[in-house]
Amino acid sequence: MRALIQRVSQARVEVEGETVAAIGTGFLVLLGIKRGDTTAQAAQLAKKVAALRIMEDAEGRLNLSLRDCGGEALVVSQFTLYADASHGRRPSFTEAAPGSEAEPLYQAFVDYLRREGVPVETGRFGARMKVALVNDGPVTLLLES
Repeated sequence: MRALIQRVSQARVEVEGETVAAIGTGFLVLLGIKRGDTTAQAAQLAKKVAALRIMEDAEGRLNLSLRDCGGEALVVSQFTLYADASHGRRPSFTEAAPGSEAEPLYQAFVDYLRREGVPVETGRFGARMKVALVNDGPVTLLLES
């Protein structure tokens, strides 16, 4: 399971011209799920995201978590995080879990993140989405579990 975390001052997701989710200060989490991932991995990654100290404190140091500063998370499914472009020019997505396997794990990650005390908005699983964000810093990290 991979999570590409972008610290944002705002982010939103549109589906077919309609805004389906929006947040202010917090993290945009692009979540990739590979074949064989488990709910235990979803729980572990959610704990890590909730406790990740990349929000600025009063001195401007990366020292606060989402919980510490009252930040939010916008979680968007992103199977392309498991793209393999090592051969040729067209990426392969064979490592990515199929939707029937990935969707329950995506929802489990969202549920675990909420249990960690983080307000969470979501994209629409499997939909063609337009994601807009203002990357703050910029700060972008790739986490795996």
